[in-house]
Amino acid sequence: QVQLVESGGGLVQPGGSLRLSCRSSGSIFSEYLVAWYRQAPGKQRELVATISRGGTTTYVDSVKGRFTIYRDNAWSSVYLQMNSLKPEDTAVYYCNSDYWGRGTQVTVSS
Repeated sequence: QVQLVESGGGLVQPGGSLRLSCRSSGSIFSEYLVAWYRQAPGKQRELVATISRGGTTTYVDSVKGRFTIYRDNAWSSVYLQMNSLKPEDTAVYYCNSDYWGRGTQVTVSS
């Protein structure tokens, strides 16, 4: 069974940055689309960003220009660089690539 493990979440002040990492126990990142989702308390899970096998990226409008999804050359990890964070970015962030990780909490607060 493939496992996805997210890391890098934490508490940051508005305007700050965090880099989330998603590591796979298998080689699925080279086979499937990889996505970052987030879920804030009381809200539905939201698609934040995707990266295709060819490296094409997409973003939800609310994070465009602030977040960047990218991978390492070995396709063993996918990252979400988050800059200019806002309180509304507070959520549990999940990695997905045919499987789900358990999530990592991101809290943006002063």
